Amino acid sequence: MEKLTPKEEEIMRWFWEKGPLFVKELQELYPEPRPHFNTLSTLVRLLEQKGYVAHKAYGKSYQYYACVAEEDFRKSTLRDVVRKYFADSYLQAVSTLVRDRDLSEAEIEELTALVRKLRSQGKSRNRAGE
Repeated sequence: MEKLTPKEEEIMRWFWEKGPLFVKELQELYPEPRPHFNTLSTLVRLLEQKGYVAHKAYGKSYQYYACVAEEDFRKSTLRDVVRKYFADSYLQAVSTLVRDRDLSEAEIEELTALVRKLRSQGKSRNRAGE
């Protein structure tokens, strides 16, 4: 998945939140002073070139919609961060969050419970597939 600039990511968040939009509708979502229509139009076309959005034509107007799900974008971005900053180790990434106290005790317990649940589901699948 190709990287996004902060402005492109901001625009994608609007598409994920609101659904299909015309550039004029996108422009109206911004507070004053709003970005210029041509600026937004250029950014949306760049997102289309990168494969993040597509459009449906209505005469001479285009309504754009997200082609990449927000969850897929999050996963890809997280994979990139873990690869780049944590030597491709999710253990190192989570360990850093725990050590730096970015995870509360309750979040650590919830994470532990999730790991146990996923592990037991994996064992159930393995038994069923044997």
